[in-house]
Amino acid sequence: MVFENLHEYIDALKKRKELIVIKEKVDPIYEMGYIADRLVKSEGPAVLFKNPIGSKIPVAMNLFGTRKRTEFALNVESLDDLSKRVEELVNAEVPYNFWDKLRNIMKLKEFSKFIPQIVKNAPSQEVIIDDVDLSILPVLKTWPEDGGRFITLPLVFTKNPITGKQNCGMYRMQIFGKDTTGMHWHIHKDGAHHYRWYKQKNKKMPVCVAIGADPITIYTATAPLPEDIDEMLFASFLRRKPVKLTKATLSDILVPAEAEIILEGYVDPNEPLHLEGPFGDHTGYYSLADYYPVFHVQRITMRKDAIYPATIVGKPPMEDCFLGKATERLFLPIIKKILPEIVDINLPVEGIFHNFAFVSIDKQFPGHAFKVINALWGLGMMSLTKIIVIFDKHVNVQDLSEVIWRLGNNIDPQRDIIFTKGPLDVLEHASNLPFFGSKMGIDATKKWKGEGFERDWPDDIEMKRDVIEKMEKLLKKYIHR
Repeated sequence: MVFENLHEYIDALKKRKELIVIKEKVDPIYEMGYIADRLVKSEGPAVLFKNPIGSKIPVAMNLFGTRKRTEFALNVESLDDLSKRVEELVNAEVPYNFWDKLRNIMKLKEFSKFIPQIVKNAPSQEVIIDDVDLSILPVLKTWPEDGGRFITLPLVFTKNPITGKQNCGMYRMQIFGKDTTGMHWHIHKDGAHHYRWYKQKNKKMPVCVAIGADPITIYTATAPLPEDIDEMLFASFLRRKPVKLTKATLSDILVPAEAEIILEGYVDPNEPLHLEGPFGDHTGYYSLADYYPVFHVQRITMRKDAIYPATIVGKPPMEDCFLGKATERLFLPIIKKILPEIVDINLPVEGIFHNFAFVSIDKQFPGHAFKVINALWGLGMMSLTKIIVIFDKHVNVQDLSEVIWRLGNNIDPQRDIIFTKGPLDVLEHASNLPFFGSKMGIDATKKWKGEGFERDWPDDIEMKRDVIEKMEKLLKKYIHR
């Protein structure tokens, strides 16, 4: 089922008995975060807080808190179905590669129905507030050392001042005052690129922030798409139905018409940066305070029955882990198109999606593992991966028990490990310098004589197939599964 807005999704969760509604007063400071943390770590339901202390707007949390719920939100039976949708584009005859296909979707007749629809009368603009006071929103403070309250599920819309193309990203926003927030876009993110261009042009940068949308549109804001790919077009493609957009009231930025809340304003690249943080982050550690641009909110528009969605991050697993696994499945066909020897990839949630990549390949020649390692470090956001481990094609890299077993048995550390230097994720705290440090590649494949291995490589211990079949039949008489 494709949901038009957050309300439809929440109603569907109620019908599936995957939502609890808490009518008691609960404080957005610590208390909501604690409940959401307990729920996600116990694979519990989503939650709707009807009476947040200090606000009249209900709060929805844990909306993507299990793999099954994320699949339901994204309208797929399995996250692997996302790969199948992308394969439709990858395997098309023209243009020549995936990103060209995506850039030219509007030129392909069969995809014309996925172009976002522009509407005038938008639910997200039913209420218009010019006397801005962000305290009307039930913004959370989650962890004791957080620098303040943070908007944690925003869809931040900016425009490339050179091409005019829009971008939508998700960057946390700390509340600074009644009409100002931080804009925590990382150095590698598209919003930061746009900011630097506006700074060069000495112009204020229009920004719109949507809070609450249909679940697929929310997810798309987290996907690491190339800078010139319109996230709303990609969301429409995943939805199999156009996203409805409307023109913002103060700029020509197009925002989700079905959003719950829209913050309209600007960032001035010429004003001083503001200290933002600390923030309890998805690494399980606090990201330290640093200086970031200030977002000035000039107007708030919202639905009459607005709901404020929020998420929390911290020690995994958290619900951002399931969105990350969706991205892993979604982009696997693209990676395999570039590196067809790849069989599967696991970016484990314990590795926060940039610390580890476990990869199985169809090994064809000596040194093949190192070829793949270096190629992956040259692919988009894979360039931020700190440790890449390569396994043979028959290894199930989704099984961490097998991964650790193979890793321990198959490597000689001096022979099978390479080091290099390059960019790192902004949240990497162990490197000597921010954004830059060392990386490690490990070849955990079976070694060949062509790689200098002269000993015999032992076979895996496996039972004979006929014995397995005979004894399984016998066991069924005694064990009921």
